[in-house]
Amino acid sequence: MEVYVESERYNPLLRRREVYCRLSFEGKTPSRHDVRAKIAGLMNAEIERVVVDYIKTEFGKTEAKSYVKIYDTVDDLKSIEEDHIIERNLKASGEGEAGEEVSEEGA
Repeated sequence: MEVYVESERYNPLLRRREVYCRLSFEGKTPSRHDVRAKIAGLMNAEIERVVVDYIKTEFGKTEAKSYVKIYDTVDDLKSIEEDHIIERNLKASGEGEAGEEVSEEGA
């Protein structure tokens, strides 16, 4: 997977760096954990402070757009980010394959 940073800015109010990037990959779409690890390495930050907001793939292409936030501290991340975003990023450490159970009632 290759990462091309399209824009980056520091938001002093929320004490984070906001990174818009384009991902180029082969095979399946990279997981949030893979993107977090790659961005943490590129931006010289600890992986615990990195949150992937979204990864949007483009139909028929092996490219995706992604929005990543790098907080100054882990406490800032926990106080600002919503719980479901934190859970998605922490859960995405490799498991996540068809982990959902769907119960059908009636019909």
